[in-house]
Amino acid sequence: MPTPISELLQQQQGQHFDLHEQYLNNQMVRVLKTIGYDRTYTRAKGQYLYDQDNNEYLDLLSGFGVYALGRNHPAIIAALKDVLNAELPDLVQLDVSLLSGMLAEKIVKNTPQGLDRLFFCNSGSEAVEAAIKFARYTTGRSHIVYCEHGYHGLTLGSLSLNGENVFREGFGPLLPDCSAVPFNDLPALEKALASKEVAAFIVEPIQGKGVNLPSDDYLPEVQRLCKQYGALLVADEVQTGLGRTGELWAVNHWNVEPDMLLMAKALSGGFVAVGAVAMKSFVMDKVFNRMDRAVVHGSTFSKNNMAMAAGLSSLMVIEEENLVEKARQSGQQLIARLSALIEQYEFLHEVRGKGLMIAIEFGSPTSLKLKAAWTMLETANKGLFCQMVTIPLFSEHRVLTQVAGHGMNVVKLLPPLMITEKDIDWIVDGFDKTIADCHKVPGSIWDLGKTLAGHALKSHNR
Repeated sequence: MPTPISELLQQQQGQHFDLHEQYLNNQMVRVLKTIGYDRTYTRAKGQYLYDQDNNEYLDLLSGFGVYALGRNHPAIIAALKDVLNAELPDLVQLDVSLLSGMLAEKIVKNTPQGLDRLFFCNSGSEAVEAAIKFARYTTGRSHIVYCEHGYHGLTLGSLSLNGENVFREGFGPLLPDCSAVPFNDLPALEKALASKEVAAFIVEPIQGKGVNLPSDDYLPEVQRLCKQYGALLVADEVQTGLGRTGELWAVNHWNVEPDMLLMAKALSGGFVAVGAVAMKSFVMDKVFNRMDRAVVHGSTFSKNNMAMAAGLSSLMVIEEENLVEKARQSGQQLIARLSALIEQYEFLHEVRGKGLMIAIEFGSPTSLKLKAAWTMLETANKGLFCQMVTIPLFSEHRVLTQVAGHGMNVVKLLPPLMITEKDIDWIVDGFDKTIADCHKVPGSIWDLGKTLAGHALKSHNR
């Protein structure tokens, strides 16, 4: 018998950084050690992580949104055990599986009207790749329009629709016939669509990089313009979907019915990767229009039983635990309480979001001493102030957060949807104390700031 994984883990406990430094991305190890995130986590439950000393950390990243239902949810573990114990046939390929049909039925019953066919894949990026191909084939057009500062993945096709140059640099040439318009800019979109050469407009209902919200008329007008000019509307809900924004799908806030809706992340429950494209029948029927085209697009592992069971169980957990409503209520409370800090602190400019997709934005203060300190950081590297917030928030308050995007002073919160009153108190208290420390110039937190600025300047000079 092979050595049990539990025994192997015990034998090499604490060697994870050494192994990654030797065999994987050693630059990521350098980053974590530099900013003091080099912890040894030994277990996780719900919204909490625990290190080797049993210190509890509040996880506001959720694996970039994957763990919307929390880590190691017992209902999903039970579903996966059921599948393993059943010894089901899997990936027969010249067959169709029951579990994938069941998950497709469940999703269709819970998506906007008209989205009645499903294509399964393994990730959000794969869902975007499928949407590009399906839109081009369905419309007979090649051009894809996307938004500046949008994020749709890092494979070549999805990267071609990425609105941030930091991800694109050095990987070209990318797909031809793709162009960007500003988010929330209807005249710019109409100008792009008016050529009648656009196959699809792909958009995040709320942009993940920065948590940028649309005006209330934007997405309904986007839907009208796409229909008017014959382009498909593709809603990328890989991060915003499945309850994150206080609706099951973010498009529901504006009663929008896209031609395709992309999902992944939270659909997996954090166990087995799964993504999907929900689409209107005419798209599926156009792409798979003959028997000889039945396999014209697919993905080997996409409908595996473990992934389908994880997705099905995740949807049931969302319903049974009323997580969409919990996200809405907790988000309103958290945004209100963090917004109340704005009057106290010059650096804190705005708190925005929907549900539990929240941005905390910092900006230049008015008083001269604080302004000089801010300018020092911004000159070294734009967005560095946020690192001065997230690092002590983690090291002193054990709250794990992230910067919302490259070169911006926005901290992003994506907590699991079941956070409690205790967690909200923990979050607000941590931010309150950390931001208060940022207003003490000079002070220990600004010693950290000078160190970060030094690292940034050295990096620029290489």
